Amino acid sequence: MKKATLLSLIALLFLAAHSPASQPGKKTAFVVTAGWLAKHIDDKNLVLLHVGKPEDFDKEHIPGAQYISRQDISTTKEENALTLEVPPVERLVEKFEALGISNNSRIVIYWGEDWVTPSARVFFTLDYLGLADRTSILDGGMPAWTKAGRALTAETRTPARGKLKVVARDLVAKKADLLNAILNDQPIAIVDARSPKYYTGADKGSMPRAGHIPNARNIPYDSFVTDDNYFKSIKDLQALFDNAGVIKKEPVVTYCHTGQQASLAYFVARMLGYPVRLYDGSFQEWSNSEERVVVEEQSETESKPEDQ
Repeated sequence: MKKATLLSLIALLFLAAHSPASQPGKKTAFVVTAGWLAKHIDDKNLVLLHVGKPEDFDKEHIPGAQYISRQDISTTKEENALTLEVPPVERLVEKFEALGISNNSRIVIYWGEDWVTPSARVFFTLDYLGLADRTSILDGGMPAWTKAGRALTAETRTPARGKLKVVARDLVAKKADLLNAILNDQPIAIVDARSPKYYTGADKGSMPRAGHIPNARNIPYDSFVTDDNYFKSIKDLQALFDNAGVIKKEPVVTYCHTGQQASLAYFVARMLGYPVRLYDGSFQEWSNSEERVVVEEQSETESKPEDQ
């Protein structure tokens, strides 16, 4: 078999294995407006999830909202040395049922202030459980709600417990997946959602090594939203992927430092129709493995060391 044919076959197998699974019914909008929420806030099956600081939620939130934290949807340090890893399905089901979520719920996620990427992480987790077709993110978050003249409240309520039956989807990419893709030159797009200084290696942050995963393209997480945290237009979002060289319908794997910023890239890729997965270990795992190659890009303005 010719190499080109073999690579095409590998790509098709990757696409079939990791594309978003088909779901029954019509997909809801990925993003909804404050006006839409105002019309549906009293719907019986609506579940509002507030993402932010717990003390801010206690002070004020959109009426009827339930608070969800990053810890609610992550493994503990005792379970995993990595930060922000997807926990066992049964624990997620327990938590989401306690928040009043059932299979027929209409779920809307919003941030209290500017917690856009943690909100996208909640979406990714719900997608992992097969619930994305019933889930949206509120464009502009709670600030958009208040800007529209809508009321907030400090009142909280305990919801009636939901009932979920789910099957985890294959949306979590592992280190071995990326390694095999890189070594075998598989036609997939690896998207690094970190700020450019971390991608290039100019700043290693808290990671043991600086740089990025080989073949990764940089689309910074903050490029997906405006300065006041509204999602950019579909045309502008698509241009970000096009300019990074991500081919339409090409399988995508997103990553960042720990998997949170990558969740926003995941959400946008999903909205644009890419078959997408998230490398949950992200650069915290990759850069800790000395046998894994890390690429640094030196700026043309930086001086190169003299030959010894």
